Amino acid sequence: MTNPWIVAASAIFLWWASTGAILWRVRRADLGGPDDHLWSVLLGLPLLVGGAIAAHATVHDLSVAGVYGGFLSALALWGWIELAFLSGVLTGPTREPCPAGARLPERLWRAIGTILWHELALIAGLLVLTHLSLDTANPFAALTFATLFFARISAKLNLFFGAPRIHTEFLPRPLAHLPSHFRKAPMTALLPVSILGLAAATAHWGAEAAAAQEDAPFIGYLLLAVLTALALIEHLFMVVPVPDQKLWRWMLPEAAPTTPPTAPGPLPRKQTDGF
Repeated sequence: MTNPWIVAASAIFLWWASTGAILWRVRRADLGGPDDHLWSVLLGLPLLVGGAIAAHATVHDLSVAGVYGGFLSALALWGWIELAFLSGVLTGPTREPCPAGARLPERLWRAIGTILWHELALIAGLLVLTHLSLDTANPFAALTFATLFFARISAKLNLFFGAPRIHTEFLPRPLAHLPSHFRKAPMTALLPVSILGLAAATAHWGAEAAAAQEDAPFIGYLLLAVLTALALIEHLFMVVPVPDQKLWRWMLPEAAPTTPPTAPGPLPRKQTDGF
C-alpha cells in the first residue's frame, strides 16, 4: 500500500468511515434508553485500550506497517474521546444553554465550561503520545493526533466567534445545549487565518512526503497531508454552501424529535471588536 492514490484514498475512507461509525452509534443511543449513551462509551473502551497499545507498539517501528499502525492508533484514541464527548459522558461542568443576551466574557466562560473535560482529555492524549514519541523512529501517532487536535481547536473557535454556515443536525440529545454557544454570523477574520494555516500545513506535509527517501515516511507524511486537507475542506464548508451532511445522513437512523436551543444571533458590535 505505497501507491500515493491508495494512501490518499485510505486516509479519506478512514476519516469518513470512523466519523460515520461514531455518528451512527450516537444516533442509535439517542433512540434507546437513558443509559444507552453510557453503554456506548463503555463498549467502546477497546478503542481506547487498543489505540494505546498500538501507539506504544509502533513508535519504534518505522516501517510501512508501523506507520499505518501509528496512524490508526491515533484515530482509535481520538475516536473514543469523541464518542465519549458526543455521548455526553465527557463534556464539562456546564450543561445549560447560553442565555441569548450573554456578553462575550460570559459566553466564553460558559463555552469553556461545556467542553472542559473533553478538552483536558484531548490535551492529555496529545501529551502522552508526544512523550511516547520523543526520540523514537515513528512519530506518526503523535503527529496524527496533533493534526486532529489543532484542526479541532480551530473549528471550535470559529464556531464560537462566528461562521456563516453551522451544522447542528448530528448533535445528539446530551449536547442539545451546545448550539446555543455557537454564533451564526458573517465570516470573522479568524476563519481565513485558519484556512491559510491549514493550507500551509497541508503544503508542509506534502513537501515532507515528496522529500522522503523511503516508503514509510512518505506514507506517513502523505496521510498527514490528506488529513489536514480534509480539515481544510471542513473549514471551507463553514462558508461554502455545500450540503456536506449528505456524506453521512443516508447511513443514520431517523433522529428522535427534539427542539435544541438555537445559536445566538449576531452580537452587538462592541462585543465583537477585532473579529
